[in-house]
Amino acid sequence: MDTAQTDAYLQRIGAVRPSRADAEALRELQLRHLLTVPFENLSIHREEDIVLEEKPLVDKVVRAGRGGFCYELNGAFAALLASLGWSVTLLAARVVAGSDRLGPPYDHLALRVEGGDLDEPWLADVGFGDHSHHPLRLADRGEQPDPGGTFRITDAPQGDLEVLKDDDPEYRLDQRPRTLHDFEATCWWHRTSPKSHFTQKLVCSRLTESGRVTLSGRKLLTTVAGERREEELRTDEEVLAAYRIHFGIDLDRVPTVRPVRRPHE
Repeated sequence: MDTAQTDAYLQRIGAVRPSRADAEALRELQLRHLLTVPFENLSIHREEDIVLEEKPLVDKVVRAGRGGFCYELNGAFAALLASLGWSVTLLAARVVAGSDRLGPPYDHLALRVEGGDLDEPWLADVGFGDHSHHPLRLADRGEQPDPGGTFRITDAPQGDLEVLKDDDPEYRLDQRPRTLHDFEATCWWHRTSPKSHFTQKLVCSRLTESGRVTLSGRKLLTTVAGERREEELRTDEEVLAAYRIHFGIDLDRVPTVRPVRRPHE
């Protein structure tokens, strides 16, 4: 990313160029990203291509004013952080799908951030939906209070790390460096498999200053200061307005869940 592209990205998330690549700046950038760029899977159901390369990922977030899911959001965020002076490593994770079950390899993409003016490595993540608002200390094995909950990072088998929120495991993190290309197969699986939760429903969700706002199909969910409100949107006009008002996404038609053929059908 050149200077103009970096400035455009910062403008997209309502952030100013930091004077130092330190922990405070990293916290601010992650928070601003979560507040402005939605976690959404609309491309899957609108049959839009998802290309795991830096330029199309940044263009989708910055020029198209869209969001995405983990590969897209953290892939683009990695490019921004690198352009501002940090050293960023892509890490693969497997999402905890039950008490004793992990998702497929490369199920999730998260970021190890170091260098710049940091004196320790941090885990940055803008692509896991309702997660930590701020980066987490990768080497800290104690409780890490956050507006999104209390987080801990613990050692797991084979050199992996477990990321927990309020004592519940969120994902298992492999510490080996990865590239965007490594995630392509599982990204394709999430886009096409009937077993993927991304193909089963529509979701568009964003952190707000007072809680969270989520549009799932025609259901608008808002949480303010811990109080949850649910509203069924009855007309296409209401749905399109919700995408525009809450997420800054202008659509030409209401997205619907794309049917996925199961094997042998």
